[in-house]
Amino acid sequence: MDAFSASLMADPREIIIAPTIYRFASFADMAQRFALNARDVVLTNEFIFQPFMAQLALPCQFVFYEQFTGGEPSEDMIEALFRAIDYDSYDRVIAVGGGAILDMGKLLGCKRPDTVHNLFFKRFPVQHEKQVVAVPTTCGTGSECTNISVAIVKDEKDGALTGAETKLGLVSDDMIPGTVCLIPSLLATLPYHPFACSAIDALIHATESFLSPQRKTMTSEMFSVRAIELILEGFRQIAANGPEARMAYLGEYLTASLYAGIAFLKAGCATVHAMSFPLGGAYHVPHGESNYMLFGEILQLYDAVQPEGELLRLKQLIARVCGCKDTDAIAALRGLLEQVLPLRALHETGFTQADITAFPASVAVNQQRLISNSYVPMTRERMEAIYRACY
Repeated sequence: MDAFSASLMADPREIIIAPTIYRFASFADMAQRFALNARDVVLTNEFIFQPFMAQLALPCQFVFYEQFTGGEPSEDMIEALFRAIDYDSYDRVIAVGGGAILDMGKLLGCKRPDTVHNLFFKRFPVQHEKQVVAVPTTCGTGSECTNISVAIVKDEKDGALTGAETKLGLVSDDMIPGTVCLIPSLLATLPYHPFACSAIDALIHATESFLSPQRKTMTSEMFSVRAIELILEGFRQIAANGPEARMAYLGEYLTASLYAGIAFLKAGCATVHAMSFPLGGAYHVPHGESNYMLFGEILQLYDAVQPEGELLRLKQLIARVCGCKDTDAIAALRGLLEQVLPLRALHETGFTQADITAFPASVAVNQQRLISNSYVPMTRERMEAIYRACY
């Protein structure tokens, strides 16, 4: 275990809920409550701006994420974002969007680094300097209340660039937004596929937090259990009535995502996220979907190695919501998720047989903070078996 992971394990805090949390019926209500003005920079997507903000004629500095990238945040994209937004031109960041936008909003609230590369490789300190208001428009990342910002960066080995890329998480409590605004109506324009990926991601956050072997607390468990219950019930409605059933349940999905974020801020994520990061970095698979591709097989491995303990309690929770036997819970969960979103095999993303051995090596080096929180010890051999089964 690396020193950073050890420090997380030793953290004695029962729970971390840093933001003040608000709920509004509309973005207009939120804008009025916070008196948005010319010293605010609003980072969002143009497809969110047009229906929810354009008619308000706010004096803010609006910046659209798609000006810089069509996918997940990268080292070069963040550098371009920093160049485009003068650090002295704003006092407050209003980040309105999915996990990528919320993660970028956190960075805009911190002291500007010499380089983004040095920031993510921990050679430049993370230091909060400006207010951040996080307004999630998806129901998965929990980024609105967490202390992490994730990006695809140029990979290193022994301090030298390798020519490859990897996905890293920058972690600091200084990045937790001071304010969160929940506006369920903003989820209404989210297409079904990203919605499903997002909601499955929240389920995985809650599940990994529930299974956390050393960092879970009684309070984080409470939030993870309620998140799992809300999400599974929503998925049951989709399975029974189709994708449009989600529309009457958007507030619950948004709440569940927040709860899962609160849970993993303390209890942590683990193997699913660790193993999905190189998949996202190498083949730009959306984060929620890359997690989903590995989730079922990782649960199966946990069940084969250590079926009792916390995993048994998880199976009992799933069985209670899904109406099945404890022994059938993991299979029932996988079947339910398949009805929500058909599962793709890894090879459909460009993943190769060579990656089956290469990715575990990368995970072992770059994702210790996650692997060290695995429900069962995660060796390279076990990771290879999971990638092979998902191939």
